[in-house]
Amino acid sequence: MTNNLDNKRILLVHPLGYRKEAAGHDISRLANIMPPLGMATIAAYLERGGYTADIIDCYARPADADRLIVEYLRQQRPGYIGFSCTTSSFLDGARIAALAKETLPGVQSVFGGVHVSAMQEKVLADYPVVDFVIMGEGEQTLTDLLAADGREPAGIEGVIYRDAAGAVISNGYRQAKLELDDLPFPAYEKLAGYPEAYMLPIFNYPKAPNASCISSRGCPYACSYCDRSVFRRSFRYNSAEYLYRHLQYLKERFGIRHINFYDDQFTFNRQRVEDFCRKMIDQPLGMTFNCAVRAEHIDFELLQLMKQAGCWMISLGIETGDEELLAQHRQNANLAMLADKIRLIKKAGIRTKGLLMMGLPGESEQSIQRSMDYVFSLPIDDFNLAKFTPFPGSPIYKDIKEQGEAIGSFEEDWEKMDCMSFQFIPKGMNRERLDELFILYYKTHYKRAKVLLGYVAMLWKSPDSWRRFAGNFFEFVKFARRNKRHGEGDE
Repeated sequence: MTNNLDNKRILLVHPLGYRKEAAGHDISRLANIMPPLGMATIAAYLERGGYTADIIDCYARPADADRLIVEYLRQQRPGYIGFSCTTSSFLDGARIAALAKETLPGVQSVFGGVHVSAMQEKVLADYPVVDFVIMGEGEQTLTDLLAADGREPAGIEGVIYRDAAGAVISNGYRQAKLELDDLPFPAYEKLAGYPEAYMLPIFNYPKAPNASCISSRGCPYACSYCDRSVFRRSFRYNSAEYLYRHLQYLKERFGIRHINFYDDQFTFNRQRVEDFCRKMIDQPLGMTFNCAVRAEHIDFELLQLMKQAGCWMISLGIETGDEELLAQHRQNANLAMLADKIRLIKKAGIRTKGLLMMGLPGESEQSIQRSMDYVFSLPIDDFNLAKFTPFPGSPIYKDIKEQGEAIGSFEEDWEKMDCMSFQFIPKGMNRERLDELFILYYKTHYKRAKVLLGYVAMLWKSPDSWRRFAGNFFEFVKFARRNKRHGEGDE
């Protein structure tokens, strides 16, 4: 390693994943900018261990991110630059790593996140610009790597590296799992412009400033389409006490008024949620919150308690309203039970959001119509329809090419694998028809009178959402008409 680098310092980078010129037209970014919470937690953990970790979030600051990275490297001379990458942002991370090595010879690149945890040795074999891959949880593994100055990674679980002969070596996953209550709160102060630079999806919150929070890791279920590469089959969660203290910190330090719990299964442990809600009722923070649940883990008594504690909206993964198709991809595909639970959420006075996807293997025009009929029969206030994408860490990925319409039905273009374009085409379908049905699904939802009235009510329930919508009105209209995320053809 180069001796004049600061080997106790690391720059953590959250890549954008596409051209910075497109960021101003990116409908998903205009509607929702989420802070890189995993990266902020790693930064806090490293700082507690005596290292210096700074963050540049290209997603929040796309226009000047490259300049900021180059300036930081020249001024601070960190020994390491780290990246947390999804599939769609990995190539941008590799580009920035090359820029870093050109700017600061000797700096070592460390990649973590879902994409590299899934691809593992292949990342180092195919991308010489990558020096280390961290599989799974990054906090302790990255700390150990920095403590060894990158010289002796052979004994560090969770690391993939090249030995002296250039061979790619994997040390396997770290066996010991972190106790989540022992983790420091994320280093939000390392995120430039926090909290104002980050925004929840429009119409998904009553007040600003708002923020996201992760209170668990992993998921106890095994859906075909979910990436399992980082936490695998483990599932852990913070205690109610830790959760309350975290929200209290966000309120007192940053003035946060609403929180979105970015967990797959917020209510899986009922007692934890009861204890948390009672603390929020007995010692009010003046905050509201959203969460995501599975229908199996809610009941009316719990929903009433959550409402009293400040629950404003609940999201549920419906995925598809075709029960036969759903049963091919997840456990307990009981749409009647799911409908009953959605009605209970509404009865408790909580806003409801459905999470759906189109284009799963087995999808057809008939299944899409059944899904629309089912969803539009429910008292859902908002919904998000994603385009199915087979990610490398999901169970379905291994044989996805055999499940499509024909050879070439899966276009594995990593930069486009963001759930905003159809990269996979089910048998009997074509991309053009899928896009037509996707637009029809959205337009039908927004043309319904009760939905329109619900959004009108947001004028006083979520005035900041309407301000943002009005400010980006033309970009939203373009997306509704053209179904293009970045406004291609307008630059």
